[in-house]
Order: sequence, then C-alpha cells, then structure tokens
Amino acid sequence: MDNLTNLLNGFGDVLTPINLLLALLGVTVGTAVGVLPGIGPAMTVALLLPITYGLEPVQAFIMFAGIFYGGMYGGSTTSILLNTPGESSSVVTAIEGNKMARAGRAAQALATAAIGSFVAGTIGTLLLVLVAPQVVKFAISLGAPDYLAIMLLAFAGATSVLGSSRIRGFAALLLGLVIGLVGIDKVTGQQRLTLGIPQLADGIDVVVVAVGIFAVGEALWVAAHLRRNPGTVIPVGRPWMGKSDWRRSWKPWLRGTAYGFPIGALPAGGAEIPTFLSYATEKKLSKHPEEFGHGAIEGVAGPEAANNASAAGTLVPMLALGLPTNATAAVMLAAFTSYGIQPGPLLFQREPKLVWALIASLFIGNLFLLLLNLPLAPAWAKLLQIPRPYLYAGIIFFASMGAYAVNAQPLDLLLLLVLGLLGFAMRRFGLPVLPLIIGVILGPIAERQARMALQLSNGDVSGLIGGPVAYVIYAVILLMIAWPLIARLRRKIMTKDVVYTG
Repeated sequence: MDNLTNLLNGFGDVLTPINLLLALLGVTVGTAVGVLPGIGPAMTVALLLPITYGLEPVQAFIMFAGIFYGGMYGGSTTSILLNTPGESSSVVTAIEGNKMARAGRAAQALATAAIGSFVAGTIGTLLLVLVAPQVVKFAISLGAPDYLAIMLLAFAGATSVLGSSRIRGFAALLLGLVIGLVGIDKVTGQQRLTLGIPQLADGIDVVVVAVGIFAVGEALWVAAHLRRNPGTVIPVGRPWMGKSDWRRSWKPWLRGTAYGFPIGALPAGGAEIPTFLSYATEKKLSKHPEEFGHGAIEGVAGPEAANNASAAGTLVPMLALGLPTNATAAVMLAAFTSYGIQPGPLLFQREPKLVWALIASLFIGNLFLLLLNLPLAPAWAKLLQIPRPYLYAGIIFFASMGAYAVNAQPLDLLLLLVLGLLGFAMRRFGLPVLPLIIGVILGPIAERQARMALQLSNGDVSGLIGGPVAYVIYAVILLMIAWPLIARLRRKIMTKDVVYTG
C-alpha cells in the first residue's frame, strides 16, 4: 500500500498543466529525434539531455521520461519504414516490420508497434512500482564489499555480453575507466590525468562524454560512409488494425512483456536477448508460420513489446542499485549525476518526491506516446526524407550547443571533438560503446567502494570479498569469464565422442 500511496503522490506532482506540457514536449521531441535514421534511443537521450538543464529536478525528469519513451518508440518507425534499426534491439522489429511495410501493411505494423509499446510499457512500469522498493530493502543491507562485487559484475557483464569479442569489450571498459579517473583523487587530493589543465580538476562531465561518444561519433561515422540519397521511405497513412490483427497481436504483446521486463532488470540483460526470444517464441507458436520472413504481424508485436518492457526493467537496477544495464540507462544515470543525485538504495529515502514523480511520469509519457504516434505517424515518416548531410550537420550543431551548456567553457567543445573521434575509432574497430560509458560512470563509484572496504578491514585484502552476497556474485563472475572455455571444451569432447562412435 505504501508504494501505491507514493505513486499517487507522484501523480499529484505530475498532473499540473506545466508538468503535463513538459511530458508532452518530451514525448514529441524524443519521438521526432528518435525516428531519424541511425539514431537509437541512447543517442536520442544523450543528444536531448542538455535541453532539460535550467529546469527543477522534478520537472527535468518528467520531461526526461517522455524523451526516454519517445526515443524508444522512434526506433521502431525507422526499422519498419526504412529497414534501418537505430540499435541492436530494433533489429528483430525490422525483420518482419519492413516486410509488412513493403507488402502495403505499414499502417498495421506501426499500429501494433505503438500499441504493443504502450501495453508493455504500462505493465513494465507497474512491475517497477512493485519490484524496485523490494530491491531497495535488500540493497540497504549490503556493505561496501557487496557493492564492489556488484560493480565488478556490471563490468564483467558489459564486457562479456556486448561487442564482437570479450577483448574488445574489455578494451572499451578500460578506456571508460581511464576517462573516469581524470580529476582530483577524493582521498589524497592529488590531480590525476589532468595534464596540468585546471579545468580538468573536476573531471570530464559525463554528459560531454555521452554526447561525444554517441552523437558526434555516430555523425562522423555516417559522414565517412555518406550516401546522399536518404533511402526509400515507404508511404504510410494513419495506423490502424483490423480484428484479425488485434487477435494475432494481443498474446505476443503479453508474452513479449513477460520476456522483456525480467531480463531487462538483470545486470547485462539488455533488450537484445528478450527480443530474439520473443521472435523465436512467436514463430514457434504462430498459426501462420509460413508468413514469418514475409511480414508476420506477430514478429513485430512480440519483439516490440519485449523491447519496451525491457526498457522499464532496466530502471529497476538503475534506480535501486545505481547500475545501468544498457546504454540508454547509462545516459539516464548521467542525467541523475548531473543534478548531483546518486541513484542507489538511499535514493528512495533521500529523493522520494523525485523518484515517484519520475515513475508517475513514465505512465503519463507512455499514454501520450500512444495518443501522439497513432495520428502523427505520417508526419514522422516525412522526417525520414531529410538529406543525411543536413541531418548530421544539425546533430553536431546541437551536440556542441548542449556540451557547451554544461559548464559554459570552450574546453568542453575540444573534449567533445576528441571524444567524437574516439567514438568514431571505436565504431571503426568494432569496440562496443556501452562498456566505456559504464566505466566512466561506475569506475569512480567502484573505486570509492573498494577504498571504503579496505579502510574497514584496515588494509586487509580479504575485506574486499565480504559476505555471502559477494561470494555468490564472484562465483557468477567466474562463471561468466570461464563459460567460453567450458563451452569450447564441451564441443571438443562431443566432437571426439562423435568421431569415436563413428
């Protein structure tokens, strides 16, 4: 009951004319930017993060919730109409969605994506209300060694699951940890990696890092591979669904939600696994399996629901533990830190008004998303016709304005360019971006927890290991690291058995 009371108080804070206007503005701008080709939710949130500056924290996060859900939905429109997923979790939507669009069913594909996003987002946010406070109660009982273990699990998960190889993931994490070290050591007061530049004494702002790596890096990458024709955009009318479409979509929406939320809430769970699981499940359970690969509506409804439910799931570890499990959550964490707010177990006690207003605004933003996108889908489709040179020139302009607005110092523009070149190089050599962002944000926190654990144990290294929770987490980390070796040995044994029996 306490959770519902807090949620009602959150609605009381959100349901004012100015806050509703901010939520609508966030959804509109988030969708408009997220629908542009090559721009995923993480890049959308990073690019629009500076526009929330100057607002009160509660109002900023009400607007931010709209940007979050708007950016999530915008990627599905691009995937369906252009066959250009903004991120890996939208790849599955593109498989059937673009086939439906080419068969003249773009309206139905966009409708099932929009309604599925609303259903999954609403259910996922309800589960967030129920689950997050329970996770907080557990997290409060943890000590510094346990938190250090959780941070290391996030590092191991980010480097193991993402990217084409673990080596590349680890290299990206190290880059992030190095960037996170820039500034003054909180214990000794000594400057680290500042190169004698006074402006770097406070470190490199996470917003500058996120905007540089995502927005500028992506713009430079696209410019290097630029083709002047924007791609064939399939025309679309107002989205609608017939009785058959409703009948074939509602079960995939629920099953996709069941996959997305729990997996999204896991460290390194992400949205890729539940979307692929949802697609495989719908293909197996469908009464029309012959349509898969040719435009099956279940192949859009299920994965899109899983994608949005996992987005709600990622907010559980981010709010309750301060752990981002995907790139979008990492940028949202940067938004919290930019206001001097540290997500974690004490967030619900220190900033209850902010947290419950944010959760309530997720419901409002999700509703606005549905009401806005069903009638405005044709308008979003026209945005896809913007020539790429103008589009990415505008992105770099707004990214520069946003980065300069953080501290109002010219050095940030130079840092933005350097980080953009780093983001370009990472894409060129196949290094995943998320481990770098996680390293920048969580690296200083992990260092602080490690030093605290050592102080409590008077410098004894065994103090880093802690109690039962830390033991379990370290066992999981070892399993994650050793799993490729175990799988390889298992394949060799099975191959030998086959050769022997043959």
